[in-house]
Parts: sequence; structure tokens; C-alpha cells
Amino acid sequence: MDNKISVTRSSMPSLDEYVEEIRTLWDSHWLTNMGTKHKQLQTELEEYLGISHVALYTNGHLALENAIAALNLPQGGEVITTPFTFASTTHAIVRNGLVPVFCDINEKDYTIDPMKIESLISDRTVAIVPVHVYGNMCDVEKIDKIAKKYGLKVIYDAAHAFGVKYKGISAACFGDASMFSFHATKVFNTIEGGAICFKNDNWVQLLDDQKNFGIHGPESVCYVGGNAKMNEFQAAMGVCNLRHLECEIAKRKKIVARYRERLSSVEGIHLNAIQENVESNYAYFPVVFDGYKYTRNEVYEMLLEEGIMARKYFYPLTNSFECYRNYPTAGAEKTPIAQHFALRVLTLPLYADLDLENVDRICDLILGN
Repeated sequence: MDNKISVTRSSMPSLDEYVEEIRTLWDSHWLTNMGTKHKQLQTELEEYLGISHVALYTNGHLALENAIAALNLPQGGEVITTPFTFASTTHAIVRNGLVPVFCDINEKDYTIDPMKIESLISDRTVAIVPVHVYGNMCDVEKIDKIAKKYGLKVIYDAAHAFGVKYKGISAACFGDASMFSFHATKVFNTIEGGAICFKNDNWVQLLDDQKNFGIHGPESVCYVGGNAKMNEFQAAMGVCNLRHLECEIAKRKKIVARYRERLSSVEGIHLNAIQENVESNYAYFPVVFDGYKYTRNEVYEMLLEEGIMARKYFYPLTNSFECYRNYPTAGAEKTPIAQHFALRVLTLPLYADLDLENVDRICDLILGN
């Protein structure tokens, strides 16, 4: 048994399967610019997610930036979002010339608290960017009602939610658009990559323009776009991994079940609530140490000494980053629930190939057995 355990490990097909998938690239020499593998993955994802349009990107961050840009929001407009997220979410808002307004999270699943959104809406508010976290879904119904009431756009950062469903509907189908990350650490990966899922037919050409320099033909450039295309090797990895996705999620589910069995009744250890009507992808396993015999940081160091890499995720909050200290709503003290969990949460190792012996080893260390 390998004593070193990473917080995550990339799921990969067999080498033979991937080599067979990319074999035709040596015949065509077409390695990028929306080739056959790109088109194949796009079609398969649209079918799997039950969404009319999927635009593939070289990474999730550029996908989110482009999705926000596609809304054509007024410069300086305010966007309500959560600080309990990865840096990418807030950066994508600001890099579009918009101002993040930080809303606190709820205590059950760590997603944005819809009950606190309305109090933050002003005449400058133009959109909401909620974040599904750890495979937990935001309250999409309440957020949709608020957005319609005030005429706001909604882009979901669904980086953690690929394969997740609410009432049988894919996370891809909510809001004006949803962004998925296909980074190597995610449940589904294309080595590095991402996607925007949307229903608006008018966005098809716009998003193509944004990610491919606005090129419409050999001598025609109609839009000031950038470069964010997914290449053929990434797409081929996605085609392979999609075949095994349900099996990968099932493996993760067993690991999460063992963690819950070992840790759910321990005083001072808190696990997030299992959401009703949500089919999780078991992307991460967050544990909150609050009143336990060891603090979060002590558990982190204790595991690290044994070669086990957990992660303080998310810490620090994005509203406490140095680059955002001068923003009007910045400051972790303004989102006290998010700050409470950021100081106490630790995501434990979780990946499809993590064996239950190692899960028990991790739990034994935490429990002091």
C-alpha cells in the first residue's frame, strides 16, 4: 500500500484506449482549430448533459470569462457572487470590467445564500454568478426567481458540478449559462479544459468569435476575439473519459460513503448535509472541524506528516485577497459564515482509485485510533 496519498488524482483511460483515440491525428495532422475530436466531444457532451449548445475551451477560467463577456454587461456594473470559491470566479468578473459584490453562504451546503442576495441588489446590479461547490448545487429555483424579479443575468460557475443533476436535470441547464472546468483534478477531465453550456442560439457564433480571434474565413475577421480553443488531444481525452464517467462517480460514491460512516457521528466534526433531489458527482469531501480535539490546521499538519495531502479548500476567501482589498464589499468579516467555514474546512483525499484501506487509514489518523 502506497503511504503517500494526494488530495486528488486524475482519472485516465488505459494507455491503449487513449492511443487508439488519437491514432487518426497522425493521419490528419489536424491538432487544433475545432477538428474531428473537438466536434465529437462537443456532440457527446450536448447529448450527455441534455443541453442544446456546448462550447469547448482550453480551460474553465477562459470559458467563464467568455460567458460573462457574452452577456455584454455595462462596464462597472455590479455582480453578486460568493467569496467561497476558487480565485478564477472573482477574477473572471473583474477582468470583464465588472465589480464583485460578495454574498455570504449558507451553513448546510456552503453555496451562496439566496436569502441574502436581494439585500445586495442595487440599481448598479447587472448579474449573479453563483458557484456550485463540492458537487453541491446552489438553490437554482430561488436564484431564478430573484433574477427574473430584478431582470438580472445568471452565469453559474459549475466547475465542481459536472455530472450533477437536480430533479433529474443536469447542472448544465440552469441560468443563462453554466461553466464547467475539465481540469485534471476534476471528476471529468480533458487534461486541461472547460466548457460553456447554454441555450441561446445567438451565442454560438459569438462564443466562436471570442475564442478564435473572430475569424470567419481566410480573409475575414469580424470580431476582436482571443484564443481559447480546446485542442484535439484534450478533446480525445474527454471522449475517452466520458465513456467511464458513471463508473468513476460510482467509485467516488463508495469512498464518500466510507468517510461518512467513519466520521459522521463524531463530536466536533461536521459534514455537509446531503441535498434533497440532487444526484451528486462526489467531487470533493469537505470536513469541518469545529470544537473537535484537533483544529483544522492541526489535522492538516498531522496528515501531511504521514504523506497525506488534504486541502484547505476554500481558504482564504477571495474577498480577502490582496488584489480585492480596495473593493467596496471586500473583507472576510462581511461574510462571516463563509469566513467561519474557510477557517475550519479541510477537503480530504478523494479520487476514484483511492482504496478503502487508505480511507480507513486517513480516518484512523483523524480520530486518533
